[in-house]
Amino acid sequence: MEKNDLIVLAVDDDLINLKLLKSMLKKSGRVTEVIEAKNGSDAIGVLKSRNDIDLILLDIIMPIMGGLEMLKVVRADDNLRQLPILVLTTDETKKSEALEFGANGFIMKPIRSDELMNKIATVII
Repeated sequence: MEKNDLIVLAVDDDLINLKLLKSMLKKSGRVTEVIEAKNGSDAIGVLKSRNDIDLILLDIIMPIMGGLEMLKVVRADDNLRQLPILVLTTDETKKSEALEFGANGFIMKPIRSDELMNKIATVII
């Protein structure tokens, strides 16, 4: 059975991307809450204050703390290590690096709703 009350942490410094992600996720019917963070550092703060997040959608190129840095931090933390993380980027060359650091999947921008939901379905049963 699919889990249908997902809480997703969307991390992107681009507010338009965040809004787009939020609307795609909400429309899917599987996501009840989308928490937004503008960079990896903000996102780590959110993760430390909440233990009910099911999935992280993570942009790679951000100020303060980028996606790859955040991946390293999350994967080094015993409590967060199992969290599924999908990396979003326009840069194909970052793919192997992101997977090496522990990303569960990769979505190229611009993001299409069907692709996003299919990817989420592969990492969250």
